[in-house]
Amino acid sequence: MKAAAWMIGTSVGSWLAAAALVDRAMRVDVLLGMLGPLAIVSATWVLMERAYARDPRQLTALMMKAFAAKMVLFGAYVAVMIGLLSRRPVPFVASFTAYFIALYLCEAILLRRLSNVR
Repeated sequence: MKAAAWMIGTSVGSWLAAAALVDRAMRVDVLLGMLGPLAIVSATWVLMERAYARDPRQLTALMMKAFAAKMVLFGAYVAVMIGLLSRRPVPFVASFTAYFIALYLCEAILLRRLSNVR
């Protein structure tokens, strides 16, 4: 839970820094590009921590189910943002990609630390 709070705080802080440098419309695009990956990574990290605490053997099965769900959720999220809400693709996709990579790198590092604890 603490790691998820750090991911959220760091993401919001980086968005605030970026928001100070761009116009209002781009702020919204960058924010929306951040929110999808942040929400999904934070939620799955909390679920992974809880599953590992209950029974570390459950973690792989949970991660496989989460992977399938994430594929659908991310596809739907991008389609809604660009298709239905007509967000500008370049700032949205740049933000989405940057946060996606950074947050999954963070999750990978945290997962490695979690599995080395015991």
